[in-house]
Amino acid sequence: MKDEKYIPRPLYFNKIEPFIGTGLIKVLTGQRRVGKSYVLLQVMDEIRKRDSRATIIYINKEDYRFESIKDHNDLMAYLESQRTNTGRHYLFIDEVQEINQFELAIRSLLSVDGWDIYITGSNATLLSGELATQLGGRFIQIQIHALSYPEFLQFHQLHENTESFLLYIRWGGMPHLINLRKEDAVVFEYLRNIQNSIILRDIIARFNIRNVGFLQDLINYLADITGSVLSAKRISDYLKSQKINLTPKLVLEYLVYLESVYLIDRVKRMDVEGKKIFEIGDKFYFEDLGMRHATIPFQQKDIGKVLENLVYHHLVVNGYLVYIGKHGDKEIDFIAKKNEDITYIQVVYLISDEKTHEREFGNLLAIPDNCTKMVISMDETATGNFKGIEHTSIRKFLMT
Repeated sequence: MKDEKYIPRPLYFNKIEPFIGTGLIKVLTGQRRVGKSYVLLQVMDEIRKRDSRATIIYINKEDYRFESIKDHNDLMAYLESQRTNTGRHYLFIDEVQEINQFELAIRSLLSVDGWDIYITGSNATLLSGELATQLGGRFIQIQIHALSYPEFLQFHQLHENTESFLLYIRWGGMPHLINLRKEDAVVFEYLRNIQNSIILRDIIARFNIRNVGFLQDLINYLADITGSVLSAKRISDYLKSQKINLTPKLVLEYLVYLESVYLIDRVKRMDVEGKKIFEIGDKFYFEDLGMRHATIPFQQKDIGKVLENLVYHHLVVNGYLVYIGKHGDKEIDFIAKKNEDITYIQVVYLISDEKTHEREFGNLLAIPDNCTKMVISMDETATGNFKGIEHTSIRKFLMT
């Protein structure tokens, strides 16, 4: 792993850097193949620069050479064989959830001076329950996402223009695509293989799923209704239409499984004025649009929901907490919160007529506060503002 080439991702490295050499465990989470391993590589190189006596131990549970490390006892035995008598030890474990009760070994190492620990995982339950109890809050979690639009341009060595943007919409931001032939058939075959791996290894095997066919049907359904409000009734209606005998409760459990492996994100609804979070009526977006299009091919009629997904991804990559807004009988596409700042956002394909303008800007004008309000569209000439509401093109927004 030491000599592998990589493209730096400073957005994530800068979040990790302040904690290098501290007693906190650095936990990198995210969907499979979003580039967690290469962020670790960047950290390793930085450690080598800072500490010439560093002992770096790297374990990749997707590499057959580490197949024998199955549980915490195997892990401790391996680490003991790799220990040296000089310098600090830096431990990196990729896909740590593949090691049974790994948290027991990590806790043991925390009680010994001289260990700096970094782990990655592709399951959101990594830090829940027993692990959080075992580690007692002595960790920081950083989620690694699929490439943002600026990263996509950097990785693929493209200039920002309409052609590059449309390519990003179609292929998404999985980093390994830069190593493949630039053809749809090749790209989507790779993306489908990732999805199959996620379904088989991270959901079916881990959660003992029996109705595999419905799980894939549910992914297809979520791809089709991306950005639409999903309620128990809508789920029930969908089941009836497919003549499927599953309870909505079980379907909701399947949705949690899909969330836990970072394939989709659930976005809750918030009341604009009361700031109340609603328990029903969520929206779902894909972590990576390429993965959505590997499920359902992109069609022009889907452009509205695709643009929403892009805006959502950009917001979470940049550290915003994101909600869907509800203001009376009006819907606000996104409420984006960072620290004390709030931004209200409407996303629309084109402001093509007065009716569309009135709807998108009118929903925001009705909000009685002075927070930032923004309409984002595909209009390349979008600029300026209307009654204090900024109108910007999505390409410009994604580059900020």
